[in-house]
Amino acid sequence: MHPAPGNEERAVEVADGGADGTEQGQGQGQGQEQGQGQEQGQRAELDRKGGPGHTVLLALVAAVPLVKVAWTVGGGSHTREVVTTMGVPNLGEVLVGMLTTRPLLGCLVAVITSRVVFAVFAARGAVPRGRSAEAVARTVALLLVNPIAMGVLCWVFYGPWWGLTVVLASLGLRQGIIYEYRAGRRRHHHRTAARPVTLKPWQVRFVAVEQGAALALTVLVLPLVAFGTALDGRAWDTVLRCEVQAGTHTEQARLIELDRKGNGVVGWDLHAEEIVNGLGCVKEESLRVRPAWWNS
Repeated sequence: MHPAPGNEERAVEVADGGADGTEQGQGQGQGQEQGQGQEQGQRAELDRKGGPGHTVLLALVAAVPLVKVAWTVGGGSHTREVVTTMGVPNLGEVLVGMLTTRPLLGCLVAVITSRVVFAVFAARGAVPRGRSAEAVARTVALLLVNPIAMGVLCWVFYGPWWGLTVVLASLGLRQGIIYEYRAGRRRHHHRTAARPVTLKPWQVRFVAVEQGAALALTVLVLPLVAFGTALDGRAWDTVLRCEVQAGTHTEQARLIELDRKGNGVVGWDLHAEEIVNGLGCVKEESLRVRPAWWNS
């Protein structure tokens, strides 16, 4: 028996429709894979450039020292005098003074810098693939070296508990990056993609919490602490009590040290509000030179 012509046409249409649906499904699947690959490449490229942490750190390095000088000496022409005397390249000393005398600011910068450095190296292919002894050893070394180095620095400047906190926080804020690379959610475009590892539910939650914490520390907590330190009314460098020339006689004055010249110093006279030369200087313990911005 031969099928009716109408039935043959309907069978051909059904077959064609099924083939078209299969091709469309394959096309959609390929499109999704391409979209995921592009997203992974964009995230890796963002990590390679340092991400938001790099941008925030650069902005703070440029702005915070000037804000610190302006508030401490009174702004306006006073700021210009101090910056001119110090020299623009020496404004880094203001930042160094803030970091070495303010534990919270220094530790935040250490933790965020550690994460930015790790993300940059991971995006350039530094996170090893595989489970071999060599890969595990490289991963452990990459994971531990920078946090321990930052922790030792903070230990030296602020004490052991600050150093230990920096080490633990730095380790916690980089583990999520490792999970994402192993799961294929981040991919370096210069490397052949390895078979991704499926993350466990707790690992997925850990990655989400880690990303949220890192973002909050970088774009919210660090800027607030940095500008709070800049406006706290304390000097960025040593405060001295020196003998200064006032007309035909000498008098005692409190100075913020700006530079050293021979046996004396060049500093900012907090009472006369001018640059002076000081001799016979004695260091003061307190760095407080004016009320904080929020108390003024």
